[in-house]
Order: sequence, then structure tokens, then C-alpha cells
Amino acid sequence: MKYLSTLLVFLTVLIAGAQEDLLEGLDPEIDQEVIATWKSLKVVNFETTKLVAPKEFQLIISHRFGSVENGIDDLFGMDNAVTRFQFAYGLTEWMHVEASRTGGLNKTYQFATKFKLKKQKREGFPFSIALFTATEANTGLDKAIYPKLEFIDRLGYTAQFIVARKISKRLSAQLSPTLFHQNFVTFDPQDNTQYAVGLGARYKLTSRWSINADYGAHLNRANQSPFVNPLSVGVDLETGGHVFQMHFTNAQPMLTNGFLSQAAGDWTKGRFYFGFNLVRVF
Repeated sequence: MKYLSTLLVFLTVLIAGAQEDLLEGLDPEIDQEVIATWKSLKVVNFETTKLVAPKEFQLIISHRFGSVENGIDDLFGMDNAVTRFQFAYGLTEWMHVEASRTGGLNKTYQFATKFKLKKQKREGFPFSIALFTATEANTGLDKAIYPKLEFIDRLGYTAQFIVARKISKRLSAQLSPTLFHQNFVTFDPQDNTQYAVGLGARYKLTSRWSINADYGAHLNRANQSPFVNPLSVGVDLETGGHVFQMHFTNAQPMLTNGFLSQAAGDWTKGRFYFGFNLVRVF
């Protein structure tokens, strides 16, 4: 499984070759795409079916602060912020690419792609479907602590199908079956290859505001693992070329492999994290 990236590349080529067939032969009478299912690339933590438009560039700056449980001592976690810089570019109507770098203890670089496989139609197909794939390298692992560490041990891979539906003018929901693999796991009994399913929803409050929430159920977490399933809730504010997302979550990591496998907060004990994403469209 250390070479799962080969499978991801194969999927990329396969989808690129099949997409034109998918778009051919559509009946124009029912070819009315349902739009604005999501306003951002993420619900809170989980990816959405939204893609960056062709030739459009998005800069996403994300902050996830430390736990609020210590109160004013560390300014409700603001002394322990993790920052992610993400760049996304739309290549075609059905594909965009991303590159990002996340700071903190796990200094991680990620390259990702997202594909639009199917559109929800007003009188046709009832769902929108996307595929998200990612490869990442955790450069924060210390070789002084892990002397046998090799570069390939720093790598992780993600493949995630996203099935969404705009249920009404205000309500959208999605299901996200996820397969991810970590060549290095922080909890030894944990399998390197892991499975999860995500649930996400958005409720539109006004023309600019919405409330969002998502939850991830890890399906093969090791017994006695110190980590928990991620639960997040927040709001989106759309202002022209910006989308501003503010949220609370029990997972400080922001990449899929991280928040699914290493969420360590506890809502019942006040151990959760405030964060925000600022999306700028060019």
C-alpha cells in the first residue's frame, strides 16, 4: 500500500479519458444543472462537490487555533494556531488541481485533484458526484526521534467519493465514503489503510449566510486509540469575491488524513478548536 499513489494516478487518467463520454448525448430539455449546492470547496472539514471554475484561481488561507479549554491563559487557543496556505486552479469544467502547505507540528505539503463526475439535474439525475484524491508528505516527522524513517514513510494518500444533493433552496447534504492510507501512523496498533464515511450539510439562512456541519465516522479505528471521530459546525459568509468560513471543531488537523485519524478534542470537556477559512477568488 506504500505505492497507493500509482492507483491515484491511474484513476486520474481513467477519469480524464471517460469524461467526454459522460457529457455526450445529454438531452437539452432536461440538462438544467442544479447550482449553488455549496458555496465553498469544504463544508467545514470535508470536501464538497464544488470545483474551482475553469481558469479561475482560488487562494485559501486557513487557521485552526488551539483548544479553547484553557481560556484566557492562551487567549482561547490563539497562541497555538496551525496555518494552511492552499492554492487551487480550475483546469476544466470537470477538474481542478490544488497545492497546499500546512504548518504546526506536522509540516505537511499536499497535492490534490478534484473531479466532477456527475451533475445534479432539475429533471434528471438527482445527485452531484465528485472524486477527490490527494498525496501528501509530512516533513514534520523528526528523524532524530525515528532514526529509521525514510522519505516514503512521510507519505499519505486519500481517495474520497462525494455524493451530494441540493434538497431544497436552503438545504444541501452529502455523503463522503473515504479511503486513506498513512505510511506512518502515530498509534502503532492502527492499520495503515483506513476507512471512513463523512456526512455534511448546509442550511442557507440568508442570501449571504449559511450554517454548515459535518461528521466523520472512522470505520476501522484501533481499539484503545486516543483519537475520536471529528464533529464540526460553523457558518459561511459570502461577500462578493470572498467566502469567509468560521467554525468550531474537535479536530485541529485540517487535511483529510489528519482530521479523520487524529481528532483529539472532546466537546463535552470544552476541548474543541476555533478556526476559519478565508477564500479569495481571482
